[in-house]
Amino acid sequence: MLRIASLVLLAATASAQTAVDPLSYAIATPRPINPAAGSTNPSALATQSLNPYLGSVPGAKLVEGEIKLTLQDAVQRGLEFNLGLIESKQADAAIQAERSRAFAALLPQITARAEQSYEQLSISSFGLRLPAQAPFRLPSTTGGFGYSEGRVALQYSAYDPALIAQYKARRAAEAASALNTRDSRDVVVYAVGTAYFQVVASEARLATARAALDSAREFQTQAVHEYEAEVAPEIDSIRASVELRAAEQRLTDAENDVEKDKLTLDRVAGIPLEQKWSPSHEYSYAALPADEANDKSKQNRFDLASAQQSVSAAQLDVKSAGAQRLPSVSLEASYGTGGMNLGNYSQVYSVGAAVSVPLFTGGRIRADVREAEARLAQRQAEARDLEGRVAYDVRVARLDAQASETAVKVALENKALSERALLQSEDRYTNGVTNVLEVVQAREAVASANENYIASLFSFNVAKVALARALGAAETRLNTFFGE
Repeated sequence: MLRIASLVLLAATASAQTAVDPLSYAIATPRPINPAAGSTNPSALATQSLNPYLGSVPGAKLVEGEIKLTLQDAVQRGLEFNLGLIESKQADAAIQAERSRAFAALLPQITARAEQSYEQLSISSFGLRLPAQAPFRLPSTTGGFGYSEGRVALQYSAYDPALIAQYKARRAAEAASALNTRDSRDVVVYAVGTAYFQVVASEARLATARAALDSAREFQTQAVHEYEAEVAPEIDSIRASVELRAAEQRLTDAENDVEKDKLTLDRVAGIPLEQKWSPSHEYSYAALPADEANDKSKQNRFDLASAQQSVSAAQLDVKSAGAQRLPSVSLEASYGTGGMNLGNYSQVYSVGAAVSVPLFTGGRIRADVREAEARLAQRQAEARDLEGRVAYDVRVARLDAQASETAVKVALENKALSERALLQSEDRYTNGVTNVLEVVQAREAVASANENYIASLFSFNVAKVALARALGAAETRLNTFFGE
């Protein structure tokens, strides 16, 4: 069904991006599917973990009455409250903490320490003995005495190539994560834009259903009067009544679809479910700018840039693992005062330097290098694959936009022709040239033409949103594609 194929379900790799690995940059451009279908899942948590971009954290204030919501308004709400983007930002914060931790390992560590101790030592345990002819004897213990000390200590890894490479790797990972978060914003724009235009299409179907119902009522009244006047057979009145009931059912279905589609967008964009709203305008056909549709130089995918940064981070991880074989230099120093009591405190200090050279690690370093090399090979393969997928996404989005734009033009012409045919059929029926069946068929043709136009226009609008996501920087491109 059209509605089942109309809304977005972002691939499970998109949810893995934020829920599992913050450097998992590969967010595939999804094919349209109804996200409301996930609501039948018996576990809400399972649906959330499958795709957090279908959820949100409602935080907007409820406004009395109905508000007019533009596409840009819906996108801004999604960028603020969408669960997938929130999780992506938190994953980015975790990567920033790792980079800060790696940087802290390169800095001097300064600590202060104070102690007070009381001791009693056994003299005999030291093996001290006096000759037997000595005039006195040593006591068995020293007796109790106290000692206190306060120091400030410094520890500093003056040169550790492994720590230096590790910090550079975490810095590259931070850059990859930041780009990944920017790509998550494009995913939110795609999800919100698709859901928003589903509401626009449903509103158009609702308006068409209401107009068709009004027309069917007038026609049914006319058919009944003609039957009562015995100028038309009863079958014409029956057919008009059936047409009226069908129009009423279509109106009920259209009203239900509009409300459900609004709830879907509410969940994606973080709009309170109790908030009444409607699209600001109909978003009629507007041609796709030729330069945006064909200029390949304007592609700007943040997930591809994130992939390249991830490869750099993996290369530095390999370097960090191999650098464990190199010597490292560390410094330690402390300074303070100490003594038996405050009256006889004196200065105490220590200074030391150490050079550490690993001689035998049991193969640990070799294993670390192999593991890092395996991750590097994986990142390189993923980056090459992503380049192909990005090119595929752009080509498919352009083809969809071109095909759907042609379909809109054809559907618009067909809509005008069917409306002319209906006028002629009604004139023929009024003049007694034909029966009501021709009018009913003409009305069905108009309803079908309207549905084709609405569906084609929805597909074209979604194709433009998909093209904005495929080219990257979707927030900016929406303003160009839709004039907002």
